[in-house]
Amino acid sequence: MIHAIVTDIEGTTSDIRFVHQVLFPYARERLGEFIRNHANDAEVAAPLAVLRAEIAQPDADNELLITTLYRFMDEDRKSTALKAVQGIIWRSGYLNGDFQGHLYPEVAEQLAAWQQQGLKLFVYSSGSVEAQKLLFGYSDAGDLQPLFSGYFDTHVGAKRESQSYQNIAKAIGLEPTELLFLSDIHQELDAARLAGWHTCQLIRDAADPQSQHRQVNRFDYIELGEFV
Repeated sequence: MIHAIVTDIEGTTSDIRFVHQVLFPYARERLGEFIRNHANDAEVAAPLAVLRAEIAQPDADNELLITTLYRFMDEDRKSTALKAVQGIIWRSGYLNGDFQGHLYPEVAEQLAAWQQQGLKLFVYSSGSVEAQKLLFGYSDAGDLQPLFSGYFDTHVGAKRESQSYQNIAKAIGLEPTELLFLSDIHQELDAARLAGWHTCQLIRDAADPQSQHRQVNRFDYIELGEFV
C-alpha cells in the first residue's frame, strides 16, 4: 500500500520549457555579476567551496568559477554547486514577480487530494531544495509548500542511481514498497524500481516505447490502488 509519493518536477509536475526557457536564461544572464558581488556572502561562498572541490582547484578565483559555471550550464551538468547558485538567483526572480513556477493544470488539485487522503508528499529533483521550494511556493496555483513533507536534491545522490532511492526511503522512514516515485524519465524510474519502489511515468506527449513502467499523461489518472 502506498503511504508516500515522491515526485520529480521537470516534465512531471511542470513543463520542462519553463525551466529551459525561463529559469535557465534568467540565471545565466545574472550569474557573472551575481558571483562578483556576492562571492563572500556565506550563502554563496558555501556552494562555491563545493565547486572548487568538484573541479579539484581549491584556489580557483571567482572568474574561473564563473567560467566553470557557464560551462556546466552549457553541458547541462547536474552539479550540486551550480544548482545551489541558480536557486539563489532564481529567488530574486520569484520574489520580484518576474515569473511564477509553472504547474500542469491538474497537479495542484491532485496533490491536495492525496494529502487529504493521508499520503505524505515529497519532491526529488536535480534542482536544489531551495529552487524546489521556490517553484512550489510561488507557483501559478499559489503556495503549495504546505502540501509537502520534505524535499530531496542531488545531496542524496544522482537520480539514475538506485542508492539515491534507498537513501530517500531511509530518510522518510518508510519501506520502499510503501513509496511511489513519479517521473517522466524511465531511467530514473528504473533506479527507483531497483530500490524496491513503486513507479509511474508521466508522459505529457507520446508514449515511451522503451519504458517498463505504468504510463499516464495526467496526475489525476494515477490509480493508487494499482500499486500493490
